[in-house]
Amino acid sequence: MSVQLRREFGEELYQALLSGSTLAPLTERWPAISIEDAYHISLYAIERRVAAGDAIVGKKIGVTSAAVQQMLNVHQPDFGFITRQMAFADDAQISLSANKLIQPRAEGEIAFKLKQDLVGPGITEADVLAATECVMPCFEIVDSRIHDWRIRIQDTVADNASCGVFVLGDSQVDPRELDLPNLRMRVFKNGQPLSEGLGSAVQGNPLTAVAWLANTLGAFGIPFKAGEIILSGSLVPLEPARAGDRFELTIDGLGSARVSFCA
Repeated sequence: MSVQLRREFGEELYQALLSGSTLAPLTERWPAISIEDAYHISLYAIERRVAAGDAIVGKKIGVTSAAVQQMLNVHQPDFGFITRQMAFADDAQISLSANKLIQPRAEGEIAFKLKQDLVGPGITEADVLAATECVMPCFEIVDSRIHDWRIRIQDTVADNASCGVFVLGDSQVDPRELDLPNLRMRVFKNGQPLSEGLGSAVQGNPLTAVAWLANTLGAFGIPFKAGEIILSGSLVPLEPARAGDRFELTIDGLGSARVSFCA
C-alpha cells in the first residue's frame, strides 16, 4: 500500500471519529492491506488527533481473550494508543453523543501504570512487573468506525484498536501483591450480574499481554514510557452500552470501577 493511500484511509478514519460515523471495512476495499499498513493508518489518525490538541497517555491491547475473539471473529490481539481525551474518572457519566460513540461496547480490564520505560522487543513478564507502579480496575468502552463491527484484524488495528473511551477505578495496587492470573472479575449491568472472568483470560496472564504489546510496538519503534497507562485486554465478553445503562465491575483484591451512559 502506498504512503498516500495509507494517509487517505487514515484521514477517512479521523473524519469518521470526528463525525461519529462509520465506514465500509478497509479489508473489503483493499483486500491486500497488511497489519503494517493498518498500523501506519492508525498512526496517521493519532497524529491528527495530537495535532488538534489531544495527547497520548498510553497504549492498549485488545481482542486478547477467546470470548472476545470469537465474538468479533478476530483471532489475534490488536493494539493501539489511548489519549487524554479518552480518559474518564471512576463513576463517570459518559454522553454517547458528545463523545461521538457510535456502537459502543463495555469490557472489564486490568490497567497498568508504568514507573519506568519499557522498550521492546525482548520484554518479558518479569520486566513488565518490575516497570509497573500499580494496577487498577478499568472499564474500556470500545467502539468501531467500521460499519456493524464487520472487522478483520487489519480493520481494527487501522481504527486504533477500536478505541472509544476508558474509565479507571480509584484503587491502585502493587501487582506484586496479587496473583494476577487468578484475579476474579465480576461485572454488573443495571444492578444485575452480567459476566465473570479471570485474569488468565488475557493470554494466560495480564503480564504476558502487556509484554506482547511492548514487543509488538517496539518492533515499530514505539516505546512504553514511564507514567503511561497500559490497558491489558478484557477478562469478560463485550457488552453493548446504551443511554441509561450503568455498569459496575469488581476485582477481588483490586477494587471496583463504575460507569454510566446518557444520550
